[in-house]
Amino acid sequence: MAKLLAGDELKQRASELGISTEGDPIFQSSMGRAPAPEHELQRRVIEAERAIREHRLWIVALVSAFASVVSAATAIIVVLARR
Repeated sequence: MAKLLAGDELKQRASELGISTEGDPIFQSSMGRAPAPEHELQRRVIEAERAIREHRLWIVALVSAFASVVSAATAIIVVLARR
C-alpha cells in the first residue's frame, strides 16, 4: 500500500484530482468554510484514486471481452474453412 500523503503534498494531490479542500458546510462560519481535516482529505484522495483505477479496469475488461469475441470468431472461421 502506498504511503499516505500529508500536508502540502496532500493538498496538491487533492487539487490535481479536483477535490475540494473545504470542510463540511455544517461547520461553516461567517468567515467561510474551514479547511477539511487531513484525515478527510486523505479519504477523499483515496476514493478519487480508486474511482480512476476502477474506470481504467472497466476499459481493460471491455477490450479483453472484445478480443475474446474476435478470437472466437476467428477460430470458428478457421474450423469452417477446413471443411
